[in-house]
Amino acid sequence: MGNWLANDGLSFFVILVWLGINAFLFVHFYMQFLVERWFYSRAILGQALPWARAPAACLNFNCMLILLPVCRNLLSFLRGSIQVSDRSAARQLDRNLTFHKLVAYMIALHTAIHILAHLFNFERFMDAQLDKNDTLQYVLSQIGNGDNRSYLNPIRTKDTNPTYVMFTTIAGLTGVFMTLALILMITSSTEVIRRSYFEVFWFTHHLFVIFFIGLVLHGIGRIVRGQTPTSFQENNPAECEKYYREWGKNGTFCPVPNFAGNPPMTWKWVVGPMFLYLCERVVRFVRSQQKVVITKVVMHPSRTLELQMRMKGFKMEVGQYVFMQCPSISQLEWHPFTLTSAPEEDHFSVHIRIVGDWTEALYKACGGDKTEYTACSMQMAIDGPFGTASEDVFRYEVVMLVGAGIGVTPFASILKSVWYKYVQQNANVFTRKIYFYWLCPETEAFEWFADLLQSLEGQMVEKGLTDFLSCNIYLTRWKESEAAHFTVHHEAENDPITGLKQKTLYGKPNWTTEFNNIAAKHNGAKVGVFLCGPLGLAKTLGKQCRTHSVSGVKFIFNKENF
Repeated sequence: MGNWLANDGLSFFVILVWLGINAFLFVHFYMQFLVERWFYSRAILGQALPWARAPAACLNFNCMLILLPVCRNLLSFLRGSIQVSDRSAARQLDRNLTFHKLVAYMIALHTAIHILAHLFNFERFMDAQLDKNDTLQYVLSQIGNGDNRSYLNPIRTKDTNPTYVMFTTIAGLTGVFMTLALILMITSSTEVIRRSYFEVFWFTHHLFVIFFIGLVLHGIGRIVRGQTPTSFQENNPAECEKYYREWGKNGTFCPVPNFAGNPPMTWKWVVGPMFLYLCERVVRFVRSQQKVVITKVVMHPSRTLELQMRMKGFKMEVGQYVFMQCPSISQLEWHPFTLTSAPEEDHFSVHIRIVGDWTEALYKACGGDKTEYTACSMQMAIDGPFGTASEDVFRYEVVMLVGAGIGVTPFASILKSVWYKYVQQNANVFTRKIYFYWLCPETEAFEWFADLLQSLEGQMVEKGLTDFLSCNIYLTRWKESEAAHFTVHHEAENDPITGLKQKTLYGKPNWTTEFNNIAAKHNGAKVGVFLCGPLGLAKTLGKQCRTHSVSGVKFIFNKENF
């Protein structure tokens, strides 16, 4: 339980508070529309009225939150400020996209409830207008027919229909556009679309502009109306409801009730986050205008492209990432890439795996199958760098780095920085041991990273620091014949695949054994576990961290999120 609290306790508390606020707002506004002032409105609409208004309040709250997790510069600032005093709180900011998704799901849920309730509302509005039995609902619907100053039923005549009202009122039109935008944003955000058709996800997600414009304008029409406070004093439903046929006539003490809609409130909820996000986009635009010089382009095996760049005033930390835009490919698309260079180097670099249309176009623009260029004149825009969980790596005495495929890129920066700190500067580093795990499906993927590992391993041997770095490289997809061939070379001094003294392993790691061994060797230590890889592996490592944290050792799980 203690380790669960250390790894996930604060996240659970934040989610619990968020759910609690949603529940409170729902119940509070549901009850608010059950008071006597809304009696006549409920006479027509029934319980569908509070069922429409309660989720509307929750929508305001969640729409206030939805933009904050994607304000990258704000999060980087907060992360740098918080991690000095509270590492656990800073780690929660690395789960910003998870929270963004949860808020989006909550918005979708309350939108569905809100729409369903209003469908019933408009149907009942129409039924009340068509009622010929001189009922209370019919009388309420006829109020304001002459001057149209104080009406309750937005469907003003029996010759219209709910569909016509939906497409001719501000509330109806904005509701339709907001719903369509939300459906497109959510469906295009699924894992399949986002991974295979990133451009579709990117463009449709910018429909949030239409969504927020509609959100601010949605309540201007004041479709849902209630009795005014003054009218409630003059026409109290408890006393006047049964005399509705005599309202306003001479000799009656019950005047015709007056109705008005609540003033729009949504803008008060979202104006702050919208302003922060606007500032965020301005900062991104200004930063993207700075000149970026591509000093070197390297084509690595497995169609991996390395770009080395320089930009005035660029400062980074290990494990950070940047967003890149190539105007000659697309004026609108920005893509995140982890920095693979060390802060000590005079340039910054990224390694890009060629897997989609944008990366394929970049690959061809940089020379395609050519081996190396010393420079490139292609224009590039950079936004960042932004902080990630890997920034905290040197705050742990013992570290486990787990990378899957191209997910090794954040750890390239870390290992390079280790090389500079120990070999060139001999600076004191709090970290005393690094366990590096790299899981790759094919042998070619090792080649672009092997040179760095060989250099680091050699320098550590020279400095007598062979126990500092433990490399564990796994070939997860292999054939029996290949494995047999490599077994012949197993007695060789260096591994035939990577050239390292540490032999390549086949299959997948036995994480239970690995965690047991590390726990036994480092009793009393806090072990930072850092992953850049798929969700399935994240669940496995997270469970292992919780299981193997005992009184003597604690495993703290950190995952990269983009």
